[in-house]
Amino acid sequence: MAEGERTVEDRLREEYFQLLPDVRRLTGHLVSQINYHLLPILSSLESYEQLVVRSRIKECESAVDALRRREEGATFDRERPDRYSLANLNDLAAVRILVFPRKRIRQVDDALRKIFPAWTSDPVTIDEEVQGLKYHGYSRTSQRIRGEYQIVSMLVGLFWDVEHSALYKPLPQLKGVALPRMMRQRRREVFHVLEAFEDEFERMIDGATPAH
Repeated sequence: MAEGERTVEDRLREEYFQLLPDVRRLTGHLVSQINYHLLPILSSLESYEQLVVRSRIKECESAVDALRRREEGATFDRERPDRYSLANLNDLAAVRILVFPRKRIRQVDDALRKIFPAWTSDPVTIDEEVQGLKYHGYSRTSQRIRGEYQIVSMLVGLFWDVEHSALYKPLPQLKGVALPRMMRQRRREVFHVLEAFEDEFERMIDGATPAH
């Protein structure tokens, strides 16, 4: 590479800030749409139920890393810099809907599929087990970039936050790399315990609720 020549990463960082205004608009639009169409569900929640909508704009370096991990050997081809674009990512603008208990997930999914019928389903799987629903697609707000939304159990979503902060932020070398076998096993155990907790909670609530 000639001295002073821009790298693939340099080009992508420049593109990121060109796309950022569109990403912000799309994020705001998605949050507004989703909140509006979930109002009937929100108004019907029991006192113990929760439904929280969160948004996230992918940071520049995270976006570049995500695109790099798609490549063979997680390395960009320096001879073909023009083949790469952050607009190919599905989640520059993302919304996560956290639901407790998870029996409300199907209701949320049905409501949102009515306003995003053409969006592509891409369930969140961890160790080959589905842990959440996920969709991506284009909005009328922007045809340059795709948006994404996830619907997930609140307990699982909050665990992901802890896991991400504990592992992937301080240890970026773990991104895209399989965790050690025992760590994967412990993570599966966490998911199973959270699922068992929700099952037992729902049984308890059903037993404590008088029949109408």
